[in-house]
Amino acid sequence: MSKIIDLRSDTVTEPTEKMREAMFKATVGDDVYEDDPTIKELEKYAATMVGKEAAIFVPSGTFGNQLAIFTHCKRGDEVILGEDCHIVAHEVGAAAVIAGVQLRALETKRGKMDVSKVTSIIRSEQEDIHFPGTSLICLENAYSNGSVVDLEYMKSIYNIAEKRNLKVHLDGARLFNAATYLQVDAKDIVKYCDSVMFCLSKGLCSPIGSILAGSKEFIEKARKKRKLMGGGLRQGGFLAAAGLISLKEMTGRLSEDHHNARYLASRLEEISGITVDKDNLDINMVFFKIENCNKSSNELCDAFLSKGIKTNPPEAGKMRFVTHYWVNKEDIDYVVNVMKELI
Repeated sequence: MSKIIDLRSDTVTEPTEKMREAMFKATVGDDVYEDDPTIKELEKYAATMVGKEAAIFVPSGTFGNQLAIFTHCKRGDEVILGEDCHIVAHEVGAAAVIAGVQLRALETKRGKMDVSKVTSIIRSEQEDIHFPGTSLICLENAYSNGSVVDLEYMKSIYNIAEKRNLKVHLDGARLFNAATYLQVDAKDIVKYCDSVMFCLSKGLCSPIGSILAGSKEFIEKARKKRKLMGGGLRQGGFLAAAGLISLKEMTGRLSEDHHNARYLASRLEEISGITVDKDNLDINMVFFKIENCNKSSNELCDAFLSKGIKTNPPEAGKMRFVTHYWVNKEDIDYVVNVMKELI
């Protein structure tokens, strides 16, 4: 095959031709001085889209999450979140390095912490010489394991936070995938958090960038801390031009990726020795185990690559294939036929 089928993640999506043209023609300025008109348009549109007062463009999802923690918390504060969420598992311990906070990680089931446990571990409002102060709860939707958490759960966590004078940050890297699955507007999810980060560069095809949204006061504080973290991008309007297309057009087609993921899962089940994780098949991710494979992880990935397919090795015993704009049903059929030969 001349085409490379990349199933490693939806982060691999390249910009569409319409994005490339918009980037080429974008009107730009110096965003550190807040005079890049295209970035300002993107930030205003993004904030309105999720029902927040203001937004700020950041280089990546990890950057946005860490900027949120850095802005919400004081050094030495404690943050409650799921033990397998992206902030804990895949952000290089950045919360300790950048914000200097302590993470109180709880067990999750399909992306949800036990609500009663969350309540019980919040540090008392009364000052205690032995304890850090709890200042933030972090949620994730859609979750890193491919599941989407329901709005009642998010509401219950948000209500707890309000009663205890805490803030809630939502890692919404795939926010619009979650909204697509729940068949709700993104605003219906985001109303249960004080700040939200969502990516433009995953299934939405922008080459770079994420959005952090919240109150005007929060974003004003975050803007200065973004500069501290090296996130002042100057003529970033070239990137924001693609981001506008991501939000205006690409969010509306994510159901196609979800449908293709379910199609991929059904085709994988045809192969003896493969077990698909059907409990975490809400969005565009398919997790599965390969039993009794005669190849090592690296050998398997190399074998796929020799057939024009890019994959990641298993993590915690499971492989993950991710569908996106550049993967269609014909690609999926080809992948499954190759797997039947290799496994």
